[in-house]
Amino acid sequence: MGDRRALETRLAVVAGFENPQARLEQYPTPPDIAAHVVHLADLQGDIDGRTVVDLGTGTGMLALGAALRGPARVVGVELDAEALSTARDNEQRVGTTTPIHWLRGDATRAPLCDRTVDGSGTTVLMNPPFGAQHGRRGADRAFLRTASELADVSYSIHNQGSREFVESFAEDEGGEVTHAFGATLTLDRQFEFHEEETKDLDTEVFRIRWT
Repeated sequence: MGDRRALETRLAVVAGFENPQARLEQYPTPPDIAAHVVHLADLQGDIDGRTVVDLGTGTGMLALGAALRGPARVVGVELDAEALSTARDNEQRVGTTTPIHWLRGDATRAPLCDRTVDGSGTTVLMNPPFGAQHGRRGADRAFLRTASELADVSYSIHNQGSREFVESFAEDEGGEVTHAFGATLTLDRQFEFHEEETKDLDTEVFRIRWT
């Protein structure tokens, strides 16, 4: 098991979106947050030897972090072809040896089999859209539903104040929130409607065990 700060350093080379799309809420996951989530998952035994799926992988930050911690395989699912191309380039930058399958598709309708057939187990890592853009309300709900269908356990990043919703959703789908903690995402200005060069966004991270 590696050191969290060493993992963050490895992920610092990951390039972000060249042409981020506001409608898809394409904000990069900062390397410190990605390292924190992946390290926690590793401590819980949710990475090593398992299949890890990054839903809405973007440019691959969470998938690449997981790939550095000894999973059997990693799958990154992303709708945006340009982002997937950057993710493949990032794989070369990071230099992982674990097989990573970059799959273009809608993460809310992921073209993947339910759970794994080899008994290794499946972990979902994701930083889903928060539903902040017009017409995207509840976007993270669809990602959680996919996670409940694919995974034994998932880790997801949500807007601050989401705990009641996440716990209720998990309970309805036969899951249980086992861990929750706050995290601050520092985001650089990406879109014209952003008024500040950087903004700190308060979020919450949840580990859910699915049955």
